[in-house]
This record gives sequence, structure tokens and C-alpha cells, in this order.
Amino acid sequence: MALVDHLGITVGDLEQGRAQFDPVLTALGYEFGSEAEGGISWHHGDETEIIIFAPRDEDTGPHVHGRVGWQHLAFAVDSRDEVDRLHAVAVAAGWTVVREPRIFERFSENYYASFVEDASGVRVEFMHNLPRAS
Repeated sequence: MALVDHLGITVGDLEQGRAQFDPVLTALGYEFGSEAEGGISWHHGDETEIIIFAPRDEDTGPHVHGRVGWQHLAFAVDSRDEVDRLHAVAVAAGWTVVREPRIFERFSENYYASFVEDASGVRVEFMHNLPRAS
């Protein structure tokens, strides 16, 4: 099975991106990897690496959700409490709340999630979804 090896995300301001991404990725179990070539990376063991990059063009503006391009990245976690904890970490790091933690019945009666956006309009979801009752 093919797995995502790494994910690169361009942010409007690299230092602000570091300030917002580092607490969240650290709380998710990622470790700081390196800083080089206009990017900062974190890795999760041998699993997916996440890299943020400075913009190449000065006039790109923040991403707008719903336009062509980035939709969101969802992190599946082990409990509702973990969703709540990660949501609080993101908010404390300056992420904007898009949707507070709650059940999203349109996905399933057990789908508990929150959504946040960084200063560049990058949207992240923290979610926990128990299997449907049989």
C-alpha cells in the first residue's frame, strides 16, 4: 500500500508558521527535523514528514478554503479527549477556530472533530471516529 511520505505546505510567514505548527505537531508526536532551503520539517519516526516552506512569490496571500488547492489535513486520534487537547494546543498557538470540537453526524454518529486554520489559511482537523455500531 502506498503511504504519504511527506507533505509540504507553503505558509505566508515561515517564523509564524513555526510558532503555529511546532506546538501542534509536537503534541501529535512529531519531532523537529531540520531547517534548510527555506523550509522547516518535523517527522514522526519513519512515518510521514511535514515540511513548511516560505512562499516563493511575495504576493500570494493566504489560502482561502473552498478555492482550488488545499482542502484540509485530518489527523485521526485515539479519543475525544485527545481531540479536545489538540484543539486547545492549536488555539493557544494562535490557530483560528473554524469549528469547535463536536459530533459531526453527517459523517457518522461517532465522528467527533474540530477544525482550525493557521494564519496562512491552512486548515487542520483533529478527529476521532469509533466504528459504527453493528
